[in-house]
Amino acid sequence: MVSAPLIEVFCSAQGEGPFVGVRQLFVRFAECNLACTYCDTPLGVREHCRVERTPGSGRYELIPNPVEARSIGEIARSFGRVHSIALTGGEPLLYPEFIRGIGTEIPLYLESNMSLPEAAAELRDRVRYVAGDFKLREAVGEAYEELRDRAVRCFRVLRSSGRRYTFCKLVLPERFDEDELVSAVDELRGFVSMVVLQPVWGVRHAPGELLRLQERLLELVDTRIIPQTHKLLGLR
Repeated sequence: MVSAPLIEVFCSAQGEGPFVGVRQLFVRFAECNLACTYCDTPLGVREHCRVERTPGSGRYELIPNPVEARSIGEIARSFGRVHSIALTGGEPLLYPEFIRGIGTEIPLYLESNMSLPEAAAELRDRVRYVAGDFKLREAVGEAYEELRDRAVRCFRVLRSSGRRYTFCKLVLPERFDEDELVSAVDELRGFVSMVVLQPVWGVRHAPGELLRLQERLLELVDTRIIPQTHKLLGLR
């Protein structure tokens, strides 16, 4: 049986990007291959995965790690009508076989740092939605050039099509190189339906700065400014 270490599984509303508000089953993977400066997700393999059976209750059932892929579809169906299964992390692309093994017709929504193009290629016919990060130099430091190349390859493989909706999420730290960001979007624009500018939670950018950046990017691709709304609502 195909299995993977998970931190938690729960049902909530999507809080980021163009699908804000849709009801999803969230599957949080335990490991990540990057260490971004703004990451606020506790990671690491644990003995058990937490499963919240009643949405928003804060009460969890513990199941042993690693978790079998086939059980994810069963859990999703227990929550009734969900828009999709959000594969998040950590980094889901570390486990392409697990993702392929999720036996359900519920659409899969991949949230990825877009740094593993070979794994992305294994899932090109399996994921319906892709929320792909593009990491700015200020978040990843010296690894930027290599990660930029990997991200472009991932977006090319998982590009928007008639069968898949792909958007790029740009998390904005307090300071960033605007020209470098615009150059990256120019390279990605043929692969995505939208770019989402998402300020780091707790960082306040001048409204004029955000609107000027949006205006520049709208020359290339549909661009929206969307914060993490789930934190505003007190959701997971």
